Amino acid sequence: MKIKIGEELLNEHIRVRIRLDYKGEGKNGRFFFGGKSKEEIAEQKREEQVALLRNIPLQGIVIEDIDLSLDVYSVSEFEGRKNREYAFAPVILSLRVDNLDDLLPLVLRSEFRKIEFLSPENLEIYRLDAERLLFRVHQLIQEEIKKLERKYLN
Repeated sequence: MKIKIGEELLNEHIRVRIRLDYKGEGKNGRFFFGGKSKEEIAEQKREEQVALLRNIPLQGIVIEDIDLSLDVYSVSEFEGRKNREYAFAPVILSLRVDNLDDLLPLVLRSEFRKIEFLSPENLEIYRLDAERLLFRVHQLIQEEIKKLERKYLN
């Protein structure tokens, strides 16, 4: 990303903070034991995903910090007559990226909740960057549609 300060163009990374909330739904175990609570499932899912983020590099993304200090929280959702309980285990990622389109794999996840730009203070997106960003969004959405079609039509 190029930042213009006066007449000078500088190359600066974009720094962001992203919040992802991993969902857990309680499972009943066999007989009286063996089941996990929704909180345990959410925490386990969070730990698995954080391990993947630490060990598998994402193109164009440098993970500066992973914050797991937020507590697991529960939400009730009414579906008709049923009341379903879910637990969410949040994680906050501090990232450094070269381009906005490098963020798309994280932002398009179902776990994505919030993004905060830390630097630079102002972003100027050029026409070609906006075109590339929108084209990449289109590609990722089409990939998701194909996955869902394979899952439900086969």
